Amino acid sequence: MSRILIVDDSPTETFRFREILTKHGFEVLEASNGADGVAMAQAELPDLVLMDVVMPGVNGFQATRQIARGETTKHIPIVIVSTKDQATDRVWGKRQGAIDYLTKPVDEKQLIDVINQYLNAG
Repeated sequence: MSRILIVDDSPTETFRFREILTKHGFEVLEASNGADGVAMAQAELPDLVLMDVVMPGVNGFQATRQIARGETTKHIPIVIVSTKDQATDRVWGKRQGAIDYLTKPVDEKQLIDVINQYLNAG
């Protein structure tokens, strides 16, 4: 069973992602901010990370960069899921190391398709 780390400071969003992922047979890990997300990624080495951008403290771009450049975590695919939908945000997110960028609210099928695409690519 693939393990997916959700990094999002919104309990509502986290709940929605957890519901979708659990329904599709994924094991879910959760962190409510960027710093915890980085620590959890290092400790648990999930198969994929869903990363929000706008969070207090370490934001999603910073956390993505830390995970993507970390020796033990750089192999983990990171999909940014954010309300920020400007082209510059997408480019910046990918520069930080994200493999994909989805805009909230995310369609369930699109989310699962993207996750499966990257889990099966490895």
